[in-house]
Amino acid sequence: MKRSHIYRSSIETLSVILILLFFLIGCVSKNETDSKQSPNIIYILADDLGYGDLSFTGQGKFATPNIDRLAKQGMFFAQHYSGSTVCAPSRSSLMTGLHTGHTFIRGNKEVQPEGQYPIDSTACTIAKLLKNSGYVTGAFGKWGLGYPGSAGDPNHQGFEEFYGYNCQRQGHNYYPYHLWHNQIKVVLEGNQLRKTNTYAPELIHSKALRFLENNKDTSFFLYYPSIIPHAELAAPEELMKIYRNEFVPEENYIGIDEGPYYKNGGYGSQDEPHTAFTAMVRLLDEQVGDIWHKVEELGISENTLIIFTSDNGPHMEGGADPDFFDSNGKFRGYKRDLYEGGIRVPMIAYWPNKIKPGTISNHVSAFFDFLPTVCDIAQIETPHDIDGISFLQELLGNPQRKHQHLYWEFHEHGGKQAVRLGNWKGIRLNMSDNPNAAIELYDLSNDPGEQNNIADGHPDVVRKIADIMAKEHEPSEIFQFQFEKKLIKETQQMLK
Repeated sequence: MKRSHIYRSSIETLSVILILLFFLIGCVSKNETDSKQSPNIIYILADDLGYGDLSFTGQGKFATPNIDRLAKQGMFFAQHYSGSTVCAPSRSSLMTGLHTGHTFIRGNKEVQPEGQYPIDSTACTIAKLLKNSGYVTGAFGKWGLGYPGSAGDPNHQGFEEFYGYNCQRQGHNYYPYHLWHNQIKVVLEGNQLRKTNTYAPELIHSKALRFLENNKDTSFFLYYPSIIPHAELAAPEELMKIYRNEFVPEENYIGIDEGPYYKNGGYGSQDEPHTAFTAMVRLLDEQVGDIWHKVEELGISENTLIIFTSDNGPHMEGGADPDFFDSNGKFRGYKRDLYEGGIRVPMIAYWPNKIKPGTISNHVSAFFDFLPTVCDIAQIETPHDIDGISFLQELLGNPQRKHQHLYWEFHEHGGKQAVRLGNWKGIRLNMSDNPNAAIELYDLSNDPGEQNNIADGHPDVVRKIADIMAKEHEPSEIFQFQFEKKLIKETQQMLK
């Protein structure tokens, strides 16, 4: 009995030791896992913010202190380009790593009663890649890549949580009747009929901050496509009051204040458009600051990359006045142009102890580079058939691979193509009627404002750019230039 008792005591003691070892090993493993936790990624996308709409890039009529400080503490990409010159194709390029000659969505194509033509179910998006690698993924703001419930719905493209505007047309309005939380339509009672009690960007912002709080202990991807400062021009009164006397006299804008397009894409009237635009950019700047401060407050700053940029150049809708604010800076063109003013956008990257503060990068990059950069950061395999090149090494201050060229196409306004080849910029206009229309050529190193067309003096460069345009344009069944539609129609008639 005594020996048996000793034996049982030994077994019990050994069991206790094994249990303690199990928990110790578990804790060590957890700590090791935590120390190797994949970096968080926050991508803040302004809507129609011009290259010159930030005070550190030359804006003289108002200040953007939080965004300026982010640039001072991080890296500013002085030669960064959007995916397109309008919303939906720019975002499609961002999500897929494909330029507009290859990506699914190449124009703003509406679907009634709400939403846009959907990105394909087979699309390989940033959110899908990260979600499949264990990231928590959330999008808060404006989507525009597929109507609710479609294959292009954000929940079907890799985002576990979405809150905001599914439809970019309804995203024109700041006091909408409803927003979407995943598949649930969130009716905003304070905005019914003509009421304007709930300013949607503030509500969306609060949900995004909560997403950060809820996921601080795991790896996350926060996509924050703000609707600011796209038309209409509207801001909370407490911000309007700050700037009310700075721009008098103002020329009022008469918009849509009743009827079927009221709060359904129509731009509301605004008596103080300059004041409203300034107040909106101030709010955007404050919200960028909120996100930055929240990341610091949660103690996850050193493991979080924050990127800030804009989806295309400044618009001229709803009473906006980009010339008054010099919103495109030294560049020619606006939204819907493929001149630099329509596609050159400011980009800031902030990542403590990874990115050297106060760095200005002249690396030529574009939206379709973000996907491979994310893959490098998260250490996941990069899809092969994409147009982007990771700029992670540029962020880290190491030798960086460069593009041979960048390409864009746009199917509206007569059809346009553009190529950047080194410091050369080639633009072809009115190609819907003539696919071989003359190419304008500019030397961006001497003429960043694209004022002097020197195509006649460099026929060899023009030929190279024409070859690139022909090579990079892959026909789409949905988004076609006018001459392609004509060819298809003629072919169909011949086959009858």
